[in-house]
Amino acid sequence: MNRRWRLLWVVIGGFGSLVLALLISVQVVATTLPNGITSNDLTSGPFIPILIVNLLVGLSAVLFVIETGWGALRALFSVVAALLIGFVFLLILNTDPVNAYANLLGGPLSLLNRWGNWINDALALTLLGLAITLVFRAQLFSLGAEGQIYLGALAAGAVALYIPGLPAAIHIPLALAAGCAAGFLWGLLPGVLRAYMGANELVSTLMLNPIGIAFYELCLQAIRVPLTGSVVTAEFPTSAQLPQIVNGASVTVAVFYAAVAVIVTWLIMQRTPLGYEIRMIGANMRFARYGGINTRRTIVLSMAVSGIFAGLAGSALVMGIHHRLRLGISSGLAFDGIVVALLARNKPLAVPAMALLYAYLRTGADVMQSQAKISSDIVRVIEAVIILLVTADALVDFLKVIRRRNSNEPQPSVSLEMGTNSTEANTP
Repeated sequence: MNRRWRLLWVVIGGFGSLVLALLISVQVVATTLPNGITSNDLTSGPFIPILIVNLLVGLSAVLFVIETGWGALRALFSVVAALLIGFVFLLILNTDPVNAYANLLGGPLSLLNRWGNWINDALALTLLGLAITLVFRAQLFSLGAEGQIYLGALAAGAVALYIPGLPAAIHIPLALAAGCAAGFLWGLLPGVLRAYMGANELVSTLMLNPIGIAFYELCLQAIRVPLTGSVVTAEFPTSAQLPQIVNGASVTVAVFYAAVAVIVTWLIMQRTPLGYEIRMIGANMRFARYGGINTRRTIVLSMAVSGIFAGLAGSALVMGIHHRLRLGISSGLAFDGIVVALLARNKPLAVPAMALLYAYLRTGADVMQSQAKISSDIVRVIEAVIILLVTADALVDFLKVIRRRNSNEPQPSVSLEMGTNSTEANTP
C-alpha cells in the first residue's frame, strides 16, 4: 500500500511539475512575442530550452514536497503569512500595495531577461545552500563560503585567461575544476583549525572571508585591463565561457551542473561512509567518537567538500554571467545561502526549491523597486518573517521531542526516609 501511494504521489508530482513548467514557459515566451504565441513558437525558438529549465523548476518543487512531507504545507503557510504581513506594512506606509505586489510576484516572469536573472540567482543560491547544508549537518557553523566564492572565481579566471588555445571541451572543465579545487583548499584550512587546534569555526571562517576577498582584489588589480574606468580583467576567451542555452537570458549549462550537484550531495549524505559519519557527528559527537569514527578527519572533509560547491558557484558566476573577473561578484550571496539551507532544513533535495523561492523574491524586489518605486527593503522584511516562522516551527518540533522524551522516561521521586529512589524501593 505504501508503495502504491508513493507511486501515486510520484505520478501526481510529475504531472504537476510538467504543468507548472508549461505555464511558466508560456508566460515567459509570451513576453517576447508582441503578437501572441502561435503553434510554431511552441516548437521552435527559445521555447524548448526554456521549457527544459522550467521542468527542473517544477521538479524542484516536487522534490521539496517529497523530502519535507507535510512540512511543505507549513512552509507554504509561512510564505503566505509573511506576504500578508508585508502587505500590511505597505498599507501603513500609505503606498499602493496592490501595484507593488503585482510587480513583486509577477515581475520575475514579465520579461525574458528577468526570468534569466531569477534562474541565475537561484543557481548560485542552490550551490551555496548545498555547501552550507554539508557543514550544518555536522553541527558546524561555517560562514566561509563567501571567501570560497571569490577564490574559486579567481582560480577559474586564471585558467581561463592564462591557459589559452584549448578546446572548450577541455578548457571549461579545467577552469571549473580549478575553481572547485580552490574552494576545497580554502575550506580545508578552517577544518584543520577546528579539528586539530580546537579553533571556533565561526570565528575562523569569518576571519578568513576578508582575507580571501582581499587576496582576490589584490590579484585583480595586478591583472586588470589598464586605463579603464572599472577594475575588470579582459574578457574570457569563448572556449572558457559557459555555453548559453537560452539566448537573451544569460542562462547557461550551469543549471545542469547545479542539478548534478544536488544529486551528488544527496548521495554523499545518504549513500557514502562520509555522509554517515557527518550525520553521526551532527547527532552526537561523543557517541560518534566512541563508535570508532575519526571525527577529526570527518570535520576536515565536511568543511573542505563544502568548499567545492562554493568554489563552483564562484566559477559559474564569472564563466557564465560576467565572462571576466570583476569587483563585487558575490555581494553577500553566501549569507543568503545560509538562509536557503535553514529554510530547506539542511535537506539537499529541498535546497533547490528554497533557492528558487528566495531568488524569486530577490528578483521581484528589484522589479518592484524599479517599476513601483518602492524600496526593496520591504522584501527583506518578508524574508525575515519567513525565517522567523520557519525557525519557530522548528523550535516547536524540538520542544515536542523534548516533552515526548521526558514523558517516556521514569521520573523517580526521592524518599526522604529511606534515602533511596522510590522506583528502586518498589522493585522486587
